[in-house]
Parts: sequence; C-alpha cells; structure tokens
Amino acid sequence: MNVTTGTGTAVAPSAPSAPTVEIDWSEAFCSEGANCFRFGLDDAGRAYIGSTLTPGVYVSDSVEALRALISAVKAGEADHLL
Repeated sequence: MNVTTGTGTAVAPSAPSAPTVEIDWSEAFCSEGANCFRFGLDDAGRAYIGSTLTPGVYVSDSVEALRALISAVKAGEADHLL
C-alpha cells in the first residue's frame, strides 16, 4: 500500500518518488462530526482513500486490495484497533 503526504505524489515505501497522478475523487463520505473520507480512482485504475481534512495525504493500492480492506473492516476484523 502506498502513502502520500502533502505533495500529491504517491510514494511507495521503498521508492524515492513516483510521478504525480490525477485522481478523480468521489463525493466525500462523512460520519459523525467532521470525520470525512473520500475515495478516488486514477486513469491507471489504482484506488485511493483520503481524508478531507488533509487533501494531500492518502493511501493507494489496487482496487482489489482496497476492496478487501473495506470488506475486512465491515466484517469487524479491525474492531480491536478502535
């Protein structure tokens, strides 16, 4: 999974830098208060999850990997982290 901070450039943990990508963000999903997240896709088919509080920070991976992550969270497999 890749994490990006501030510059809009996706950086893999082992890579020094990666090219800037154009992300098509969906409408933000907000729960209670100001906890808003958004999902996006780029032209290469990579998926992104980001917070509206820090627009330049997001995680990215394949659509399949993020789908598996979301399914696991919905199934309660991350409840021990709360």
